[in-house]
Amino acid sequence: MTLAGKSVYYFGFYLLGLGLILTAVPNLLLSTFQLPETNEVWIRVVGVIVFNIGLYYVFMAPQNNTTFLMLSVFTRAAILLWFIVFAVIGWAPYTLVLFGLVDAAGAVWTYTSLKKS
Repeated sequence: MTLAGKSVYYFGFYLLGLGLILTAVPNLLLSTFQLPETNEVWIRVVGVIVFNIGLYYVFMAPQNNTTFLMLSVFTRAAILLWFIVFAVIGWAPYTLVLFGLVDAAGAVWTYTSLKKS
Protein backbone atom coordinates (compact mmCIF):
# COMPACT_ATOMS: atom_id res chain seq x y z
CA MET A 1 0.00 0.00 0.00
CA THR A 2 1.34 3.45 -0.88
CA LEU A 3 1.77 6.21 1.71
CA ALA A 4 -1.33 7.93 0.34
CA GLY A 5 -3.26 4.68 0.57
CA LYS A 6 -2.14 4.22 4.17
CA SER A 7 -3.26 7.75 5.06
CA VAL A 8 -6.76 7.02 3.75
CA TYR A 9 -6.75 3.54 5.30
CA TYR A 10 -5.95 4.88 8.78
CA PHE A 11 -8.39 7.75 8.37
CA GLY A 12 -11.03 5.14 7.58
CA PHE A 13 -10.57 3.65 11.04
CA TYR A 14 -11.07 7.10 12.57
CA LEU A 15 -14.34 7.30 10.62
CA LEU A 16 -15.40 3.83 11.74
CA GLY A 17 -14.83 4.78 15.37
CA LEU A 18 -16.53 8.14 15.02
CA GLY A 19 -19.47 6.51 13.27
CA LEU A 20 -19.87 3.94 16.03
CA ILE A 21 -19.76 6.61 18.73
CA LEU A 22 -22.28 8.81 16.91
CA THR A 23 -24.58 5.82 16.50
CA ALA A 24 -24.27 4.27 19.96
CA VAL A 25 -23.52 7.15 22.37
CA PRO A 26 -23.82 10.41 20.46
CA ASN A 27 -24.36 12.63 23.50
CA LEU A 28 -21.06 11.51 25.02
CA LEU A 29 -19.24 12.94 22.02
CA LEU A 30 -21.48 15.99 21.69
CA SER A 31 -21.07 17.03 25.31
CA THR A 32 -17.31 16.48 25.14
CA PHE A 33 -17.11 19.11 22.40
CA GLN A 34 -19.65 21.41 24.06
CA LEU A 35 -22.22 20.71 21.37
CA PRO A 36 -25.89 20.54 22.36
CA GLU A 37 -27.07 17.06 23.26
CA THR A 38 -29.94 15.53 21.32
CA ASN A 39 -32.40 12.68 21.47
CA GLU A 40 -33.34 12.91 17.80
CA VAL A 41 -32.46 10.06 15.47
CA TRP A 42 -30.55 12.28 13.00
CA ILE A 43 -27.25 12.19 14.83
CA ARG A 44 -27.40 8.39 14.74
CA VAL A 45 -28.25 8.50 11.02
CA VAL A 46 -25.12 10.61 10.51
CA GLY A 47 -23.19 8.06 12.58
CA VAL A 48 -24.26 5.25 10.24
CA ILE A 49 -23.28 7.32 7.20
CA VAL A 50 -19.88 8.17 8.71
CA PHE A 51 -19.33 4.50 9.55
CA ASN A 52 -20.19 3.45 6.00
CA ILE A 53 -17.83 6.04 4.51
CA GLY A 54 -15.18 4.61 6.83
CA LEU A 55 -15.79 1.20 5.28
CA TYR A 56 -15.22 2.67 1.81
CA TYR A 57 -11.94 4.17 2.98
CA VAL A 58 -10.69 1.00 4.67
CA PHE A 59 -11.55 -1.26 1.74
CA MET A 60 -10.58 1.10 -1.10
CA ALA A 61 -7.32 2.49 0.28
CA PRO A 62 -5.31 -0.72 -0.30
CA GLN A 63 -6.28 -0.53 -3.99
CA ASN A 64 -4.20 2.66 -4.30
CA ASN A 65 -6.67 4.07 -6.79
CA THR A 66 -5.32 7.56 -7.38
CA THR A 67 -8.72 8.94 -8.38
CA PHE A 68 -10.30 7.70 -5.16
CA LEU A 69 -7.40 8.95 -3.05
CA MET A 70 -7.49 12.42 -4.63
CA LEU A 71 -11.27 12.59 -4.31
CA SER A 72 -10.86 11.88 -0.61
CA VAL A 73 -8.53 14.89 -0.39
CA PHE A 74 -11.13 17.20 -1.91
CA THR A 75 -14.05 15.88 0.12
CA ARG A 76 -12.18 15.99 3.43
CA ALA A 77 -10.94 19.53 2.77
CA ALA A 78 -14.50 20.52 1.89
CA ILE A 79 -15.71 19.29 5.28
CA LEU A 80 -13.61 21.95 7.00
CA LEU A 81 -14.99 24.66 4.71
CA TRP A 82 -18.60 23.55 5.28
CA PHE A 83 -18.15 23.42 9.05
CA ILE A 84 -16.64 26.91 9.07
CA VAL A 85 -19.60 28.20 7.07
CA PHE A 86 -22.04 26.49 9.45
CA ALA A 87 -20.34 28.14 12.42
CA VAL A 88 -20.09 31.58 10.83
CA ILE A 89 -23.78 31.71 9.87
CA GLY A 90 -24.82 30.46 13.29
CA TRP A 91 -26.03 26.96 12.42
CA ALA A 92 -23.43 25.30 14.63
CA PRO A 93 -21.03 26.22 17.42
CA TYR A 94 -17.42 26.85 16.49
CA THR A 95 -16.35 23.64 18.23
CA LEU A 96 -17.70 21.79 15.18
CA VAL A 97 -14.73 23.22 13.25
CA LEU A 98 -12.46 20.93 15.32
CA PHE A 99 -13.89 17.94 13.46
CA GLY A 100 -13.25 19.73 10.19
CA LEU A 101 -9.65 20.30 11.20
CA VAL A 102 -9.18 16.54 11.67
CA ASP A 103 -10.56 15.98 8.16
CA ALA A 104 -8.34 18.71 6.72
CA ALA A 105 -5.26 17.26 8.43
CA GLY A 106 -6.04 13.88 6.89
CA ALA A 107 -6.51 15.52 3.51
CA VAL A 108 -3.14 17.26 3.74
CA TRP A 109 -1.50 13.99 4.75
CA THR A 110 -2.98 12.19 1.73
CA TYR A 111 -2.23 15.06 -0.65
CA THR A 112 1.43 15.33 0.37
CA SER A 113 1.77 11.54 0.16
CA LEU A 114 0.31 11.55 -3.35
CA LYS A 115 2.73 14.27 -4.43
CA LYS A 116 5.71 12.28 -3.11
CA SER A 117 4.78 9.21 -5.17
